[in-house]
Amino acid sequence: MQTRPRPKRYRPKNRRAKVVREGKTGLTLEPHQVLLRPLVTEKGTHQSTRHNAYSFEVHPAANKVQIRAAVEAMFPVRVEAVRTLIRLGKTRRYRGKPGKMPDWKKAIVHLHGEDRIEFF
Repeated sequence: MQTRPRPKRYRPKNRRAKVVREGKTGLTLEPHQVLLRPLVTEKGTHQSTRHNAYSFEVHPAANKVQIRAAVEAMFPVRVEAVRTLIRLGKTRRYRGKPGKMPDWKKAIVHLHGEDRIEFF
C-alpha cells in the first residue's frame, strides 16, 4: 500500500537567519538629530524625580553610544547608563481602513547622582 507524500514544512518568514552586517552603517548623526524630543509622561516624571532617569524619543538608527554622547553634548550632565527599546506602533483606523502608526525608539538615560535636567 502506497502512502501519501509528506507535506513540506513551512518556515515562517520571521524565523530567517539574520544577516551579519560588518562595520558601521555610515550614517553620522548630530546630537540634535539623535534626540528627537523628551518624553514628559507621568511615569517619566516619576523616574526623573526618584531615580534620576530621563526618557527621550530618539532616532531609530541611533545606538547607545551616540545617545550618551548626544545627551552629554546638549545638557551639562554626566550619563551613567542608557537603556533603549523599540515601541511598536499602534493600529489605527484611517478612512475606515486599518492602518499602523510608525514604530519608534525610546531611550531611558540614567544620570550621575548630582546631575539634573530641567525641561521647564
